[in-house]
Amino acid sequence: MAYVYLVIAIVAEVIGTNAMVASDGFSKIWPSSLTVVGYAISFYCLSLVLKTIPVGIAYAIWSGMGIVLVTAIAVVIYKQVPDWPAIVGMTLIVSGVAVIQLFSKMSG
Repeated sequence: MAYVYLVIAIVAEVIGTNAMVASDGFSKIWPSSLTVVGYAISFYCLSLVLKTIPVGIAYAIWSGMGIVLVTAIAVVIYKQVPDWPAIVGMTLIVSGVAVIQLFSKMSG
């Protein structure tokens, strides 16, 4: 169940982050509200995850997947295409999370 909460936390964080962009510096009420709700749900679910999965592992997955998903959405919606160094960096982040999940005795 912890991984279900982790997925919810990631999705809520990605929604909150994209709503933050749309909020135009918190000057628009609906995107601003969605930002607050998205992050509240994300942090709540992440707190449930931390009952089972070690904080380092959970945070690596949460932040790493958040980076990748926010970037993918930014490419589609905002036409913010990452350059090669950014792509390599994100690949290393995802690879690091995979190594932790596959080989670490610390993973949940």
